Amino acid sequence: MPSSPPDGEPVPDDGQLPPESLARVGARGFGVYVHVPFCASRCGYCDFNTYTATELGPGASRESFPQAVRSELALAAQVLAAAPPPRVDTVFVGGGTPTLLPPAALAGILDSIDATWGLAGDAEVTVEANPESVDPASLRQLRAAGFTRVSLGMQSAAPHVLAVLDRRHTPGRAVAAAGEARAAGFDHVNLDLIYGTPGESAEDFAGSLAAATGAGVDHVSGYALTVEPGTALAARVRRGELPAPDDDLAADRYLAADAALAAAGFGWYEISSWARSPAARCRHNLGYWTGADWWGLGPGAHSHVGGVRWWNVTHPGGYAARLAAGRSPGLAREVLTAEQRRTERVMLRLRMSDGLPLAELGAAGAPAAARAVAGGLLSADAHRAGRAVLTVPGRLLADTVVRDFLAAPAPAVI
Repeated sequence: MPSSPPDGEPVPDDGQLPPESLARVGARGFGVYVHVPFCASRCGYCDFNTYTATELGPGASRESFPQAVRSELALAAQVLAAAPPPRVDTVFVGGGTPTLLPPAALAGILDSIDATWGLAGDAEVTVEANPESVDPASLRQLRAAGFTRVSLGMQSAAPHVLAVLDRRHTPGRAVAAAGEARAAGFDHVNLDLIYGTPGESAEDFAGSLAAATGAGVDHVSGYALTVEPGTALAARVRRGELPAPDDDLAADRYLAADAALAAAGFGWYEISSWARSPAARCRHNLGYWTGADWWGLGPGAHSHVGGVRWWNVTHPGGYAARLAAGRSPGLAREVLTAEQRRTERVMLRLRMSDGLPLAELGAAGAPAAARAVAGGLLSADAHRAGRAVLTVPGRLLADTVVRDFLAAPAPAVI
């Protein structure tokens, strides 16, 4: 089942935000995330908020979903009526498997976002897809509708690894889908990889990297497999059917990925993300990492506007019922304090290739930065230039570096 949402204070029925939050809307950019919660089947490792057809009751069909999203969009427009965002810079339609919806339905949702707030002329518009859920015709339709970027869940090129992950596509399908996306005219194409799956050898992963870099894409994301509580994978590990992922092996795979991607012309710009050029970087994710605002539409979607973060009810039926009753689908929210915002800046910006200004750490944090440089976890050159930038070993121990930084008292003025 999907993971449980965090605790928080209640969201007002009308969804209204504090005046001080409205005053900051769009100051660092504005994006829209759309969560499409439908999947043809549940992958054994996944704990995302997704549902197969047999798990859904009345009021939660794929056919009714676009109208529910439009209802939330109308509520969002009311909430931000006094301070609408200047424009929508990025849209990311994720899931789940968004491409289980017809291209016309996804196009209609995008048109509604444009009609509500206006898409920037150079807006990045991403859709996630499983390789088996698209074909040349559907990709051409999505591109014609205004989608500029597609992110395909490749995960692996090894058949036995895909089987452990419960993926449905054949090993070559992701590469073929990437070619179809390029032929359809997509500006940017990403392939997602997962490494550290039980039974995956170094040769298996090298083959996956070679397939991804040879697919003509301009972006690759790589994630270590984690065993999430409540998933089928966790049950298999608990029963001893599969060994738990090995952290040391995962570190080896990460180093192999970074080396292979660099050799193929991809530069890392975030711990799990590599792009062939700055233009190929995912601008929507950059908004998350740099403190931009975004409104999350859909069941279980999270939003962040003006220092307020909230999350919607997770079940599609409950989501639709709240909106039908004229209520916000927000389950709970938190108003971030200055210290919480600083913590997030340190955690997220340190993940990026341009790092974090040392001034963010203040004098009290200087010893932690110096220790990280001495330990080879931060770049000495960047440190001399006034920034904290992770080295390759530092990326493997990023959480340790962050904890050391945050253990120091915050600067008096941030």
